[in-house]
Amino acid sequence: MIKTIKVSDKGQIAIPQTFRENLGINKGDDLTIIQIDGKILIEKSQKTEEKIKDNFKDILTFSEESLKKVWDNEEDEVWNEYLK
Repeated sequence: MIKTIKVSDKGQIAIPQTFRENLGINKGDDLTIIQIDGKILIEKSQKTEEKIKDNFKDILTFSEESLKKVWDNEEDEVWNEYLK
C-alpha cells in the first residue's frame, strides 16, 4: 500500500488510518523511527525491541560457541599444568 502524506510546519506527519489499523497502531503507542540510507522506517517500539532481543540471542549463541572453542582446547591445558 502506498500513500502520499505532507509534512507540517512543525515536521509532523499523520499516519493514514488504514495503515494504523493494519499495523495495530493506536493513540499513545510508542513508535521507533530509524533513518538508513536516505530512507525512514517507522515501527511499533515493541516490535523493534523484540527484533533486537532476537538479534542478541544470535550474537550470544555465536559468542558462546566461539569462546567454547577457545576455552576447550588442548593447548590451554599445557598452560594450566605450567601455572600449577
